[in-house]
Amino acid sequence: MKIEGGCHCGFITYEAEVDPEKASICHCTDCQQLTGSAFRTSVPAADGNFWLISGEPTIYVKTAESGRQRVQAFCPRCGSPIYATAPGDGPKTYNLRTGTARQRDQLVPKRQIWCRSQQRWLGDIATMRGFEKDGQS
Repeated sequence: MKIEGGCHCGFITYEAEVDPEKASICHCTDCQQLTGSAFRTSVPAADGNFWLISGEPTIYVKTAESGRQRVQAFCPRCGSPIYATAPGDGPKTYNLRTGTARQRDQLVPKRQIWCRSQQRWLGDIATMRGFEKDGQS
C-alpha cells in the first residue's frame, strides 16, 4: 500500500510502500516517553520503499533496555516523530509513525509488543465518556 505523510508543520514530507498487515502498537516505556502518550503505533517500510520528499529530520539515538540502539528521526521544527531505524550503514527498515501518514485510518494495528508496560487504564477507554470535539460543551 502506498502512503504519504509528514510532520505537523509540513517541513518533512515522505512517501512509502508498506504492508498494512504489519502495523503494530508498542507499549514499551521508551515509546511512552518519546511520544508523551501511552503507546506508539508504527508500520515498517523496507529500505528502498521509503522516500523523504522534503525536509531533513533531526536524529536522536536512544539505547533500549536490551542495549540495542535505535535512531529516532523527528522534525526539527515541530518535533513530530517520523520514524525509527537501526544506526549505521546497510539495509534498513523504517518504522514509520502511523500518526504522520495521511492514510492512518487504514493502518489498523494487528499486534502489540511490550505489553508488560501497557498502561492499565487502556482497557477502560471504550467505557469513558466521549465528546465529538474538546468536551467543553
